[in-house]
Amino acid sequence: MENKINSTESKTPVELIDPLIESFPSSIEGKILFYIAIAFSSFQVLTAAHIIDVPSQVLRATHVGFLGLLSFPLVLAIKKKTLPIKIVGWCVALISIAIATYQFVEYKPLILRAGDPLTRDTVFGVLALVVVFGASWVVMGAALPIISSVFLLYCLFGNYLTGIFQHRGYDFSRVIEHMTYGTEGIYGVPTYVSATFIFLFILFGSFLERAGMIKLFTDVSLGFVGHTKGGAAKVSVVSSGLMGTISGSGVANVVTTGQFTIPLMKKFGYRPAFAGGVEATSSMGGQIMPPVMGAVAFIMAETLGIEYYEVVKAAIIPALFYYFSAFWMVHLEASKRNLVGLPKSELPSPIKAIKEKWFLILPLAVLVYLLFAGYTPLYSGSIGLILTAFLILGSSITLGFSSKVIRIIFWIILGFVASLFFKLGANVIKITLITLILWNFFSKGGRETLLICRDALAEGAKTALPVGVACAVVGIIIGTLTLTGIASSIAGLIIDVGKYSIFLSLVLTMVISLILGMGIPTIPNYIITSAVAAPALLKLGVPLLVSHMFVFYFGIMADLTPPVALACFAAAPIAKESGLKISFEAIKIAMAGFVIPYMAVYSPELMLQGYQGKELFSYIFSVIYICIKVGFAILFWGIAVIGYLNGNLNILERIIAVLIPAFLLLAIPLTDEIGFAIIAIFFIYRWINKRKSKSI
Repeated sequence: MENKINSTESKTPVELIDPLIESFPSSIEGKILFYIAIAFSSFQVLTAAHIIDVPSQVLRATHVGFLGLLSFPLVLAIKKKTLPIKIVGWCVALISIAIATYQFVEYKPLILRAGDPLTRDTVFGVLALVVVFGASWVVMGAALPIISSVFLLYCLFGNYLTGIFQHRGYDFSRVIEHMTYGTEGIYGVPTYVSATFIFLFILFGSFLERAGMIKLFTDVSLGFVGHTKGGAAKVSVVSSGLMGTISGSGVANVVTTGQFTIPLMKKFGYRPAFAGGVEATSSMGGQIMPPVMGAVAFIMAETLGIEYYEVVKAAIIPALFYYFSAFWMVHLEASKRNLVGLPKSELPSPIKAIKEKWFLILPLAVLVYLLFAGYTPLYSGSIGLILTAFLILGSSITLGFSSKVIRIIFWIILGFVASLFFKLGANVIKITLITLILWNFFSKGGRETLLICRDALAEGAKTALPVGVACAVVGIIIGTLTLTGIASSIAGLIIDVGKYSIFLSLVLTMVISLILGMGIPTIPNYIITSAVAAPALLKLGVPLLVSHMFVFYFGIMADLTPPVALACFAAAPIAKESGLKISFEAIKIAMAGFVIPYMAVYSPELMLQGYQGKELFSYIFSVIYICIKVGFAILFWGIAVIGYLNGNLNILERIIAVLIPAFLLLAIPLTDEIGFAIIAIFFIYRWINKRKSKSI
């Protein structure tokens, strides 16, 4: 545990924004928090497996209780605050558990007296709000709690306003009850998703990382693209994309893979700002990269009442284009600066890496199958986590077998036993897991494996803190929207703009997402903007899922957009470059993330939507056509930004290259024809210039 529980003296810029990037302190207090985190993860796993069955409201309240219990002391310990401040933090943490206990003890009475709360109910409700606001402040900074407090004040005093923002007024106890009891406020849908799907998938990624998945992704990336032109940056794109399939966290992805890829890119000639921009862009794509994606995908599925695989289906083509765009920008930059790849003799063999660690792909493959087979994310995540635990524990046991035949027999038996879950239920898994744990405990090297699993539980809980806290505090905003109906008024403004131009409505929605994203994470950004703007876009004719994905994309892009650009500031200390400079490079590299949402609105086929009422052949043609358009738009945007295509481009050529994606953006035959005509003009112009240069 000593290598996992450590403290660092210096603080990088991103650590000041996100203190939880650091690990548990090595002090006694740090060890206590370490085991609280293990208890938190254990509770979540036991409830997911229905070993502990509690009502949904109690589950949500306990989840938020653990968030408050862990957040305050952990952040204060990491920041090395003075003892009096730490004591205050622990007092608030104990209040958080007291609130969860009150919800558990008073669960049925609270239901019976709904609408007529007692004074003590209101007191505990106020304390719950204080804890949630405080946890949000210490974990993520001031922006989100300030925004949420404005909404809460609007609930209490909005009746004194005039015009469309005035509401009829609500007394204090009504507002507190709405926000802190039931499923409309801090215990709403976002908290439910955090307490179930999201936490499990974070643990899933944590276990896979400790099983060696990061090394597998890195070795495969190095082996396949490391030797190509500009291979160091292409490794960053591929490895971060692969990492995104299990992490879904942009900043965590930057810090994890960036430690290796950014210095590698700099070593082979990439500018520090460009190297940081490549890593930040590639890492943020993890939130839109199936199969796991980011936490927002689960909230989206639950909010829309659709299967998770529907969200994955809508995301797959845009995600591939996003990474294709980053790959293309890297290739052009390398070509322009004549940056060579890594020596092939020094690179690992991707085939050998897959042969040695192929079994790590099994949990991910099973997870994907279950999600697309229609099983719930909770069920799929539970199975994926169990399989990963089986692999880690089983691999440790097989090291003690001298015979390869015995190892094969062991894995066949373990696989057969695991498959019995589908026939005999969870008891088979429980017995098998306990057996593997005991076997490891008494076998040589097994205890070290159990420590790895323990560390994964603690790290998973710590990683889940900002997600869970954001989901809880943003519930106040959602509660305000449902109580006062203000969302309808704001949506009306967007609809009024859309009467004249849907493009202006889209731009307005994008600007709202980017502005919110400057101060708050992707999850609350999506929840707020989708609650306000997505219904308006739906009324303007944008398909529901596409409108939500539109908001989701720009919530992600906000982490690359100045002046905050958290992902870029996470890359800054590694690249030893200004986060602002990295941000400007990231925007250029990630331009597909700005263009694709607009193209999907005008052509929903890009997100595999709009099939209803079309013949299959016609629909397939539409999908292929929009993919061709997006491909050309990305190609020419890269050419324009980098200013290179088999040679440096002059100003006129770059202007022509910029016009092409602009005309291909809209789904209008005339603009498409103009766009393709300009493509022809571009190549003819280049050909004539090439002929002239040869004749000279």
